[in-house]
Amino acid sequence: MTYELIAAVDLGSNSFRLQVGRIVGNQIYPLDSLKEAVRLAAGLTEERTLDGASQLRALETLGRFGERMRGFLPGAVRAVATNTLRVAKNAPQFLAQAEAALGFPIEVIAGREEARLIYLGVAHSLANPRTQQLVIDIGGGSTEFIVGRNFVPLQLESLYMGCVSHSLKYFPRGRILKHAMKEAELAARKELQTIVSAYRETGWEEAVGSSGTAKAIVDLLELNGLNDDALPGITLGGIERLKGLLLRAGEIGQLRLEGLRADRVPVLPGGLSIMSAVFKEFGLEHVLFSEGALRLGVLYDLLGRYHHDDQREATVGHFMQRYQVDRRQAARVSQSALTLLQQLLPDPDTREQTGAQFLVWAARLHEIGISVAHSSYHKHSAYILANADMPGFSKMDQGRLSRLVLAHRGKLERLQAITRESSDWLLIFCMRLAALLHRARDDESPPAYSVAIIERGFQMTVDEAWLSVSPMTAAALDEEAKQWAGLNMEFRLRRTKARNSDVLAAG
Repeated sequence: MTYELIAAVDLGSNSFRLQVGRIVGNQIYPLDSLKEAVRLAAGLTEERTLDGASQLRALETLGRFGERMRGFLPGAVRAVATNTLRVAKNAPQFLAQAEAALGFPIEVIAGREEARLIYLGVAHSLANPRTQQLVIDIGGGSTEFIVGRNFVPLQLESLYMGCVSHSLKYFPRGRILKHAMKEAELAARKELQTIVSAYRETGWEEAVGSSGTAKAIVDLLELNGLNDDALPGITLGGIERLKGLLLRAGEIGQLRLEGLRADRVPVLPGGLSIMSAVFKEFGLEHVLFSEGALRLGVLYDLLGRYHHDDQREATVGHFMQRYQVDRRQAARVSQSALTLLQQLLPDPDTREQTGAQFLVWAARLHEIGISVAHSSYHKHSAYILANADMPGFSKMDQGRLSRLVLAHRGKLERLQAITRESSDWLLIFCMRLAALLHRARDDESPPAYSVAIIERGFQMTVDEAWLSVSPMTAAALDEEAKQWAGLNMEFRLRRTKARNSDVLAAG
């Protein structure tokens, strides 16, 4: 399905943003945008839980965003959440309310996935993306660094420091003291030292800043004539002059500068201290500014999926190569798993089609753990999928893949946390049966069979004569019935003489 309008929602640690774009060919033209300073990270307690006030601000904002997107189809909207919801312990409970307020699913994305999407947005806003760029994006709770060229990131990293967290820690109640500014910069430089060497080795031709902190600093420097030689963007001299003005003011509320927006006042000292550290640690003299950022990257990532240029497909292919997957076996299992699902759901809706996509990915990746050890390889596979950097996949996506792969063999009791109503049980059933049918790892076609959904589980109809000459598979199917029974679910094996009216040919 193609869409004329698509939307991206960015649940940042400082601001929430909505971007609506119109698709024309391979380009996205911004149509409408909303931004609200929610300061979600400011509501993160010492125990790393979101307080009630920050949750209320967030839910009210998402309700307004949801009203703007009323009538949008689910596939035309992608909402992503960043650092604060990566670390908040009560994020799952909050996200359930947030999705209800917004009216669309919300994905919590990993730091490097955030960096990839930021670069995608920045690269599409540059005059010459063929130039090798260092992109710096200082957010509310994390800062992303990317080196890329021609829309391809070469280095991706996300560091746990941001304008909100740094401001709260080093500039409480808006007080700006010289020793605090020095401590804030030193803390940022310490974090940066873990990546600087690799980034310098990769190299860049120009540096670019994106998102709110960079925009705020650019406005203050340009509108107040603080930059070296009146250059556009951010200069090292400009940063030093702006720091001097903040230190002379003593309190952020006493600062009087043209272009200082009220929503940026509380987080400016922290953001400026991080930017100053970046300049010093990377040896920068000048940083340009790009309007492209995470939300634009999310829109272009959606556009790529529509045009069958899905980053997730590329990631799955890379993982198959990296972990030396037996591609013939992966193809057998994925084809049979999809055939099983098509029998169970002959007319899938959009959500079920997404499930089929995840089923195929899980089948293609279910043996990556063999590269670690053959014993309990499904556990190794599940661990890798849950914890590796997987461009294009959100943390929830990775969790779903991990569960499907973990469930494809062994005890089902470890999956009791999945609710009985979850559609993942269909996918798990298909994964387990497909892997079981292809345990011999040969090209011999499985027997003619059919599957169906019954009241408390699933039924499989298979030729009795085939089972009689396949005792190992027959025993495995009997064991499968016991596994489902342990969950108070049913796997009913119906043996029949092969007749065209009884069974459908698999595949």
